[in-house]
Amino acid sequence: MASAPVPLRPWNSALQHSDRERWICIYPAYVNRKKTRQEGRRIPKDNCVENPSIQEIRDVLQVLGLSVIVENKQYSREKSKELAFRGRIRVQLKNNDGSSIQKDYPTRDSLLLYIGKMIPQLKTRQGKSTEPTQQQATSSGSGGQSHKKGKGKRR
Repeated sequence: MASAPVPLRPWNSALQHSDRERWICIYPAYVNRKKTRQEGRRIPKDNCVENPSIQEIRDVLQVLGLSVIVENKQYSREKSKELAFRGRIRVQLKNNDGSSIQKDYPTRDSLLLYIGKMIPQLKTRQGKSTEPTQQQATSSGSGGQSHKKGKGKRR
């Protein structure tokens, strides 16, 4: 029988950087290209991906060598209550002395830009990007002959 994770303590300034309460939170909406800034996107659209999942973000961060915890939380700006849009990732960015664990990614924003750059390179994403555009091009090009029924003339 698996034990439940230990609940987070209230935050205070005496907590170490290695305590989970001091780790940064990342929601998939932060790097979702389909979201607006008001809906929670944190980085420019050019650096985002479409509908990133918690598993993809977790995989990218674990390859980087960071400590990662996945939590079953709902982002407050997320309108959909579906399970696919749930989840939050906590990441340890700093050591107890305050220095960055990864020198290339010292801040939350630099880490989000890295996530947006690496998710399209995952094997699970390799075949998905070109298929929808090819299907749209073939279905919309029917030779220019459309037999639409118009409104007709007013009398």
